[in-house]
Amino acid sequence: MTIPDSHRDLLERPLFGHLAQLRPDGRLQSNPVWFRWDGTHLRLTTTSDRQKGRNAVADPRVALSVHDPDQPYRYLEVRGEVEAIEPDPDGAFFDVLARRYQLPYDGLPDAPRRVVLVIAPHSASWQ
Repeated sequence: MTIPDSHRDLLERPLFGHLAQLRPDGRLQSNPVWFRWDGTHLRLTTTSDRQKGRNAVADPRVALSVHDPDQPYRYLEVRGEVEAIEPDPDGAFFDVLARRYQLPYDGLPDAPRRVVLVIAPHSASWQ
C-alpha cells in the first residue's frame, strides 16, 4: 500500500494520531497516540497489559487517523492490521518516540511491559 505523496508529511511530522480498535467485548476504542512511519509500517508503543495491547491481541484490525493542525480538514486515515507485537523491555522505542515528540523524561517505570505494535497498512483515505 502506498501513502499518497500529497499526505505523506502527515506521517513524517511528529503529529498525534488517533488509533481506533475493537475491544474484545465488541465496543470501539480510540486513543491519541505517538507513532512512527518507516515507509512501510506504522509503529507505536504501549504495554502488554494496557487496553491497546490487549485489543491488538484479540483483533489485529486497526485504523489510524492523523489531521493537519494547520489545515484541520486535511487528514489521512490508514487502515491495516497489527502484523507483530514486539517486546521492548528496555523501552528503547519509547525513547525514539519521546525524542520525536520532544518529551523529556527520567526513567520509564513500565519498561519491562513495553511492546511495539507494528502495523501493516492495507488501505488509506484522505482529504
